[in-house]
Amino acid sequence: MIDAPIDAPIHALRAARPLRVPGGILAAAAFLVWLGHSLPPSLAGLKSAGPYFALTAAAALAWGFNRGRAFILAASLLGGYTAWQFWHHKAVYTALVLLVPLNVLAAMLYAERGARYRAAYAWLALIAAEMFVLMWVAAAQNRWLYEPWFLRSPPTPLLGRLACAAAFAAAVWRTWPDFKPIPVGNAAAVAAFFLAAEWAASPGAYALFMSASGVVMIAALVQESHQLAFRDPLTGLPGRRALDERLRSLGERYAVGMVDVDHFKQFNDTHGHDVGDQVLRLVGGRLEQVGGGGVAYRYGGEEFCVLFPDADIGEAEAALEAIRASIETYKMAVRGADRPKQAEEGAKRRGAAPVDKVLSVTVSIGVAVPSTKHRAPREVIMAADEALYRAKKAGRNRVSR
Repeated sequence: MIDAPIDAPIHALRAARPLRVPGGILAAAAFLVWLGHSLPPSLAGLKSAGPYFALTAAAALAWGFNRGRAFILAASLLGGYTAWQFWHHKAVYTALVLLVPLNVLAAMLYAERGARYRAAYAWLALIAAEMFVLMWVAAAQNRWLYEPWFLRSPPTPLLGRLACAAAFAAAVWRTWPDFKPIPVGNAAAVAAFFLAAEWAASPGAYALFMSASGVVMIAALVQESHQLAFRDPLTGLPGRRALDERLRSLGERYAVGMVDVDHFKQFNDTHGHDVGDQVLRLVGGRLEQVGGGGVAYRYGGEEFCVLFPDADIGEAEAALEAIRASIETYKMAVRGADRPKQAEEGAKRRGAAPVDKVLSVTVSIGVAVPSTKHRAPREVIMAADEALYRAKKAGRNRVSR
């Protein structure tokens, strides 16, 4: 394996990206609760219908995208909200704040296998059985469910808070280390459920936080599906489709750099495809830091494209030369086969495993701008490809125009 470079500030910013949307939704819900304004009569139905719509849509999307944990969470929240609307009793409330987080905790402890496989239907049977339990609790109104000090409410009883804390901790654990939108959305939805439980005595606030949990999950599911379509999963860079869309909105002044890893086939043949993938991650991570306003894209194979939306050829060439030099000078330690593949485990053992050899990677780059001969963006990319070929022919590890 290769110890890939880590730029701490950029890594932190990238890791924080999925937190912005769920954080904003929860903050907006909390702000609205703080304002305390009631809905106008014409929109009063949203107080009860809003959570149904948001949670049903979240469950449907999770089912459609085959995301098991998200589906279990959305279905549990939907079932819990429905039960509270039908059986408004303290015993039901206590049972809900225990059952929902325990469902989530169990789902987080199991590996993600999707929502549409045979064993997953057991979750649906469990949630249905829990609804019958809640019906029985509502009918019996057992005092032992809310009179003991650890079950006493409002707000959320101690045992319920502990269950929510465990579910939230497990959901946060599942976000590590990649911080992908769906795991982050799951954790935020658990937090929203806890806030709703704390405000259960206020129907408006309760409905708002339950709606927020559904909206957070919808946003996370849509965001991850967008990333799958527009981002390269190996390097994390925007992919070819994202580049095609950006090309449509370019002005008259821009530059294009085409980047190719030198002797990439030799890396794969000599060290294996795992090392080849690490090389691509290295190059992609460096290109993401390109200056001059450039944006890097994974073009295909070992080739990348760097787009400078408002730069002349001199500015683009200087930025690309700086990146080329940074890639050339970085020394990659190729460690033994027993090196852990998980990023967090590998980070713990970094420096402890024996280094088999140190490798260097170089790239060749071609850069071009619009001209009378190359007017359209696709023609400029072709011109940059021709310049890349000249860089390869001249000896590689250089920028050519």
